[in-house]
Amino acid sequence: MKFSVFTVMLPDCSQQRTLDLLRANGYDGVEWRFTKTNPAKRDEAPSFWGNNLSTVETDSSEAELLELKQLTEAAGLVVPNVAAYIGSGDLAATENAMRAAKLLGAPSIRIGVPNYDGKRTYQELYAEARAYLQEAEALSRSYGIQGLIEVHHGNIASSASLARRLVEGFDASHIGVIYDPGNMVHEGFENYQMGLELLGEYLAHVHVKNAAWQRTDETLPTIGSGEHGRIWQASWSAVTAGVVHWPQVIAALRAVGYDGWLSFEDFSGSADSETLLRDNIAYIRSLL
Repeated sequence: MKFSVFTVMLPDCSQQRTLDLLRANGYDGVEWRFTKTNPAKRDEAPSFWGNNLSTVETDSSEAELLELKQLTEAAGLVVPNVAAYIGSGDLAATENAMRAAKLLGAPSIRIGVPNYDGKRTYQELYAEARAYLQEAEALSRSYGIQGLIEVHHGNIASSASLARRLVEGFDASHIGVIYDPGNMVHEGFENYQMGLELLGEYLAHVHVKNAAWQRTDETLPTIGSGEHGRIWQASWSAVTAGVVHWPQVIAALRAVGYDGWLSFEDFSGSADSETLLRDNIAYIRSLL
């Protein structure tokens, strides 16, 4: 398997610093965060989803993207995926991300999935998502860039089986799935090997992080103030310390013959960026 980092986890690192650290710690690739930084946040302290210094801007010029590709290659790295933030149905953003991926030499981009909050039915959201994926598949054929949905809490592909249902029937060389066990701690847990077997040919990429459940002091008023009324909440943890048992995940990935990318996305804040890069890859290497 090959190792990369989704740069959302490196908010305090410039693009060049990111490349230097990945090269120094034995990574094979860099999965660039691709979005537009809010100008109002640029004076704030670095953060995962705010002023993230390890971001490729969506309005980057062709020259800027080609320069970044050269810097990436000079560091001995490749770009396995462009991690875009695209709303389901946004074809303009999808095409823009595919153009960027082509210039960066990436084979795929992350594409959107509708969120689920109960205000609209699953069936309605599913129909809209399928219509979007048809358009995304056509763009993929045109650009030669695969579109990947992500197994993620809060959307209609929160488990491997729901993701498989959403992509069923599409050409797996154009539409695939990012498997993310850390997200499945929040919502969507299924037996790892069974879920991977269900994904089959659509399994295209894997994110590595972890989360754990904690009981909070908040209560649900309709239930009462006793122990049973207290709310449990999932929060990010160190890769070695959460609910996801990564030895079991690695064994399941091997069982289905996966030999692709493992891309770290550590939101734990349990150590500084350089330490996390060093320790995370050492831990997963030890499992292999």
